[in-house]
Amino acid sequence: MVLEVKQIRKSFGGLQALSNVSFSIEEGQVFGLIGPNGAGKTTMFNCITAMFPPTSGEILFFNEKITGLKPHQITEKGICRTFQNIRLFQQMTVIENVMVGTHCRTKAGVWRSVFRTKGQKQEEKVVKEKAEELLELVGLLDLKDTAAENLAYGQQRRLEIARALASSPKLLLLDEPAAGMNEKETNDLLELVKLIKSKGYTILLIEHDMPLVMKACDRIAVLNFGEKIAEGTPTEIQNDPVVIEAYLGREEADELA
Repeated sequence: MVLEVKQIRKSFGGLQALSNVSFSIEEGQVFGLIGPNGAGKTTMFNCITAMFPPTSGEILFFNEKITGLKPHQITEKGICRTFQNIRLFQQMTVIENVMVGTHCRTKAGVWRSVFRTKGQKQEEKVVKEKAEELLELVGLLDLKDTAAENLAYGQQRRLEIARALASSPKLLLLDEPAAGMNEKETNDLLELVKLIKSKGYTILLIEHDMPLVMKACDRIAVLNFGEKIAEGTPTEIQNDPVVIEAYLGREEADELA
């Protein structure tokens, strides 16, 4: 099992953001985490990536307890995420943004970089080649020397995913990657998620675009007011009366069927 979330609770003062939430993700899956705004989805991401600790419960990554670790240690273990709001280095080029993502896997220190040693130059060459491979994967190789700020919105989202992949994650967390996208960009994103999965990556996805979720995910967990109200395959979720009542609504459920 790649990830096991066990009875996670998170409180902010008197506010219970997550209440005893449990789920597990198998290797090679695309696992969806859905629910209304304020349901606790991003809070769960933040607990998994150690942005803040859960109040109680534990999280296992390949059977190793990771609750209590620092964010950089979580990244080193092999968990990387994107964010709802784009967080690129806007003045840096596309390829430089991706190369930054490899930082946790590089070994050249300050002095090797200052003196441009043979080892540092070889490592930089390898990093650049990997960045180019990832840009080709997300369809941005032709724009590698373009400043990130000059990319279209959907392209910036793809660049964020490439940068996250640059850290060689064993689990990729995508936080609303289709937010703000038009229909074509969303369809392109769906194909990209499928392509990334085909490369052997495991993905945890938060998303409000239900057609994308139902087409991309192998399993889905539904949160509502911090509690998990359902888990199952896309077909099971879109036919679950509790989910329809709390989130999908009958009309949308019928459209997805």
